[in-house]
Amino acid sequence: MKNQTTKDRPQRILDTALLLFYNSGYFNTSVHDIQHAADVSIGSIYHHFGNKQGIARALYHHLADQMTEAVFQIMAENAGLYRQGRAFLDYLFAMAETAPAAMHYILCARHQEFMPGEKSICSSKPFERIQQRIRQAMDQGEIRKLDPAIASAALFGGAIRLIHLRLDGVLDRPLSDCAAETWQCAWRCVALQ
Repeated sequence: MKNQTTKDRPQRILDTALLLFYNSGYFNTSVHDIQHAADVSIGSIYHHFGNKQGIARALYHHLADQMTEAVFQIMAENAGLYRQGRAFLDYLFAMAETAPAAMHYILCARHQEFMPGEKSICSSKPFERIQQRIRQAMDQGEIRKLDPAIASAALFGGAIRLIHLRLDGVLDRPLSDCAAETWQCAWRCVALQ
């Protein structure tokens, strides 16, 4: 085993699992694959996570917590839904470019297949906070009144689809090249008329 502290092992296991899930898929990755690639004992994996589903759940919550933190920072640093939404879109696009495995796990993995009972990512804290902010913007007359789910899909559905296209290799240019136009189109869907 490489020289590592006990404190580092859980994160090392999560990081390794993320890459293996990204490259091979959840169902094609075994606990032994993770153990071997992370260079940890099988006992460490079972001690920290219980099993592969425990790793997947911990990874999901870890990434959702990071995204929640980013959303709250974006909300605090930007005034108005227009700027907040654009900053969130930029964050999503940057994450897809710099951490494609994490973005793929967040947006593309079919979590309910291997973590039954877990909320979908669109029902997780960061996306719930975005929907709350959208409702607030409607109440304050910042955007027109719509069903909040429709408004949320209008604002971020196109961006999420572009992320899928980028992760799948269909979109061959950086997402940042598409950000301004994507946000302009999205904002027109909810803007006061």
